Amino acid sequence: MKISFYIFCLFAVGLLSCELDNYDAPTASFSGQFIDAQTGALVEQDLINGTVIQLAEHGYDPVGLQYLIVKNDGTFENKLLFENTYTVQPVRGNFYPVDAQELKIGTGTVMDFMVTPYLRIINPQINYLDGKVTATFSVEQSGASNVRKIGFFAHPNSVVGQPVQMFSVEKDLNRDVTVDEVFTLVIDVAANSTIFGKADDFYFRIGAIANAAESKYNYVSAERITL
Repeated sequence: MKISFYIFCLFAVGLLSCELDNYDAPTASFSGQFIDAQTGALVEQDLINGTVIQLAEHGYDPVGLQYLIVKNDGTFENKLLFENTYTVQPVRGNFYPVDAQELKIGTGTVMDFMVTPYLRIINPQINYLDGKVTATFSVEQSGASNVRKIGFFAHPNSVVGQPVQMFSVEKDLNRDVTVDEVFTLVIDVAANSTIFGKADDFYFRIGAIANAAESKYNYVSAERITL
């Protein structure tokens, strides 16, 4: 009898647990883009350790923060949110900080962030010749922060950047620049065949990082080259 009663209690608790966990599935979605307020271009990112959007859902104490990762091309999307009001703020970005704001998120909510990137890559050119991939470009400062470093990154995947690369060339600057100054960075493919022989195609991406607290690299789109 004691064993039967114990089994009954477990069954009852199980039913109660199922009832308590029977919540509606999330039906809200949130998507958008990070757009350069001056040029209208997408502000490209790093997929790893790049910009994230901090979401604080209202109605909870304490508030548990959620983080939405921004894609390489500067777009984002989350289809697994609950309909509610959120405090929304991008953090750890490669642009000057923006204020938090409240947003009602429901089905198909779209919001674009108009931002000012720390730096802009101007007139980028990537050429492959005689076993070397050469990048030429200029850098535009959009505010008080000068240029800490420039870089040229290679990886077989299009998410290439400073955190995702198999080979890179970086140069410290730590100074102001003008858009008239042309920089050249060279990756010697032939001299590093043990790395570049692992794939027929590599993606190459130009970037620059500003002297600003928690700043990240600013980029242009990666270019695919058959080696």
